[in-house]
Amino acid sequence: SEEVAMSSHGHRRRYYTPDEVAQHNSGKDCWVSIFGRVFDLTDLIAKNRGPLTQPIIDNAGRDLSHWFDEKTGGVRTHMDTDRGLRLPHLPYGRFLNVPPTEPVSDWSTDQGTPWWQNKDLIIGKLTSKTRKVYIMNVLTQQQDLLTVCSEETITEIQDRYLEYNQHAKSYTWKKLADESSGGPSPFVKLDMSLTLADNKIPDDDGEFEALEIDDGFYYPTLHVYFNDDLTYA
Repeated sequence: SEEVAMSSHGHRRRYYTPDEVAQHNSGKDCWVSIFGRVFDLTDLIAKNRGPLTQPIIDNAGRDLSHWFDEKTGGVRTHMDTDRGLRLPHLPYGRFLNVPPTEPVSDWSTDQGTPWWQNKDLIIGKLTSKTRKVYIMNVLTQQQDLLTVCSEETITEIQDRYLEYNQHAKSYTWKKLADESSGGPSPFVKLDMSLTLADNKIPDDDGEFEALEIDDGFYYPTLHVYFNDDLTYA
């Protein structure tokens, strides 16, 4: 099963936006992303306080993919022409689990799995693309703009909407029907197990960009209808 983190409402979350990762930007609350995976390094830093965790703290909340070689799974290296050696590329200084370039007495070769290869620290994935979508509460006519992950299902978007409406699970989720549907209602029910794209709500950002239209020109709208059932409250 995939390693995923708890959302603010106690549910497991599979994907995170870069902005969500960026909120965890201190030594006491440190997330980073590496090659599409999100790591929670908070406990690791607490257990290893010192100069070797400082480069990580200084870059908390950021993407650190450029620190590593995706093919080898190790730290990126460069050739030291003076010594004729290939050494770790460490623009922010040596960090935890990276061996020193010179012999030192306090370095143990038995380091175990380096933190960036430790699957236990992975709490989810970084979205490949965010999308913005309006949620229109048909009962109250309140409209909220949410930033979601393109890989998320409508159920996962519903989980995000709980922060705006604690009764979100007591609503039926619909979208405006396609003109070709020919149905009696202008709205059709969404498949909660599918993504926006799989529910035929396309991402038009690419087309807007090609036409030089601002990406805020249009966002799709999901309509939520109250079921008169507070079972999930």
